[in-house]
Amino acid sequence: MTRRIAPSMFLTTFLAFVFSVALAPLQAEASHCSTTAAAGMWAYTYTGTIFTPNGPLLAASVGHFTQDTAGNLAGSQARSVAGNSGVEEISGTVSVNKDCTGSATIGVFVNGQLQRTAVLAIAFDSNMNHGRGIFQSLVLPDGTNVPVVITSDNTRVFSRD
Repeated sequence: MTRRIAPSMFLTTFLAFVFSVALAPLQAEASHCSTTAAAGMWAYTYTGTIFTPNGPLLAASVGHFTQDTAGNLAGSQARSVAGNSGVEEISGTVSVNKDCTGSATIGVFVNGQLQRTAVLAIAFDSNMNHGRGIFQSLVLPDGTNVPVVITSDNTRVFSRD
């Protein structure tokens, strides 16, 4: 009976070792994700739909921002909503989790006046050189929640290898 247990224990131990070695790179990659690691210069686009009482409006934007190691960001964007374009400043905060997901709260300003605040869920990939996001909420300064379906695509300007 001891002879049967020993090979079985060896096989179990060996398989546990193989699985832990195979999963280690995934865990190591995830441990590299943080708010500090997301710092840098970024370019982005977003596209989607804003739902108003008068019907849906298409929205798109292209912009850039710089994020510091504390998660503070500032930048600008050129946007178009239903064909009406404008240039806006953005500022806000980003928080990144160890699993490479996170959130961002971004204020959008024109001539220093807050126009709206967006909250996004974000996910990073490609060694934190790329991220994707979806707007979870869009709120006007008076507290009005504006229903939207907008996604973003974000790329680090200078890749981090």
